[in-house]
Amino acid sequence: MPWFDAGINCFDKRMPLQPTLSAAVDSAVTKMCIIGTHEKNWKSCIDAAIQYPDNLHCTVGVHPHYADNVSAQWDSELVKRLKHQSVVAIGECGLDFNRMFSSQQNQLTVFEKQLQIAIEYQLPVYLHERDAFDHQFALLSKYAGRLKSGLVHCFTQSLEHMQAYLSLGFSIGITGWICDPKRGKSLRTAIEQLPLDKMILETDAPYLFPKNVRPRESNNQPKFLPDIAAVVAGILGISVEQLSEHTFSNACDLFGISQCGDNNV
Repeated sequence: MPWFDAGINCFDKRMPLQPTLSAAVDSAVTKMCIIGTHEKNWKSCIDAAIQYPDNLHCTVGVHPHYADNVSAQWDSELVKRLKHQSVVAIGECGLDFNRMFSSQQNQLTVFEKQLQIAIEYQLPVYLHERDAFDHQFALLSKYAGRLKSGLVHCFTQSLEHMQAYLSLGFSIGITGWICDPKRGKSLRTAIEQLPLDKMILETDAPYLFPKNVRPRESNNQPKFLPDIAAVVAGILGISVEQLSEHTFSNACDLFGISQCGDNNV
């Protein structure tokens, strides 16, 4: 049963690349997508995907936390990076009005520009949103008819919000948040109505360690994706094998990966 982890943060010192990938593949997590978040790590994302072409793909984009600090030519640099075949989506992009590391106006401006680039180059958008649903949904609605597709990364919200994103045609990213019976209660209820063809699995490693894993380790890793899948399959009342087949295929389709076979590091 191969698995596709659609969201890892590989440029964190807690996740050395080669050991992380080897452990993932040993757990049948054969495909992974590295999340690009700002100009400084775009090259590193692509270089890693070049080094491990059978296992890694990547996104490039500007996370809302960094919207205040983009360079004058950030958008043209982003477009240059899109030309590499390992780049499968634009993001992580969106809005975050919780911690406000960047101003609301700059977040909106940088996010909208990335949506426009995604339309021009017909790539999916890789979406982040926290405490900004109304603004984000309004902006996405403005462009939804022209966007190719998108992933709502690390979705943790309500059924109402999930259905709103689904109405725009987006896929929903499910992480280890689902493994927390308390914090994940509303998410558990929501995914019972999530169409299986719109479900993507991801760890968001090294964050969001799944609470059903024992013994607990310091950091999350893509090798724990099957543990997340076991919880999801139990909630949905389907086999883990069915979930593997659907979510692996969904990720390949979303990211436009034509040859998505089972590979080893």
